[in-house]
Amino acid sequence: MSENTTSFEDRAAILSELWMDYRASDGFKQFIAYNDIGLPLAYCITYGIATPTDIGNKFIDEAFDLLLATLEVEDDSFETLDDILSLSEGNDIV
Repeated sequence: MSENTTSFEDRAAILSELWMDYRASDGFKQFIAYNDIGLPLAYCITYGIATPTDIGNKFIDEAFDLLLATLEVEDDSFETLDDILSLSEGNDIV
């Protein structure tokens, strides 16, 4: 990963928070439906319910990359979901 890339742990925590806080949001409905494996897996890994595996990590990385693309935000070593959402203000999804 490059210097300005969000760590795997932060990616999982961000996706976990998104899944818990926005799963009923109309704006994220399609995103959450598409990432029906990656988001709950991120939650499970973040809270120690599951152990990361190579294939599981791919689901989480894909979901995170899709989140950034959906919100039209470049990866910049994010630590929280709020960091991402603050850059996407004005986006119709949020």
